[in-house]
Amino acid sequence: MEPDDKICYCYDVSLRKLANFSRRERPKRASRMSECLGAGTGCGWCVPFLAKIAEDPDGFEADGMDPGEYAARRQAYIKSGEPKNKF
Repeated sequence: MEPDDKICYCYDVSLRKLANFSRRERPKRASRMSECLGAGTGCGWCVPFLAKIAEDPDGFEADGMDPGEYAARRQAYIKSGEPKNKF
């Protein structure tokens, strides 16, 4: 994924914003990523990705997904009605 691609669709938060936040704040817990414009507090889809960004903001890979596949999987996650991902 590219730096300006969305990671948190609920709050329109890009990979660039999240990576910069992680570099600057160096969160000890992934849940602190929510301080970056509320990321991860909506549908929950992005929570596992936020944890990866918090751990390694410069080496983040979205499990080999391109932005279109990422968005499609998010839609499937929302429609599935599974319990919401949480930090």
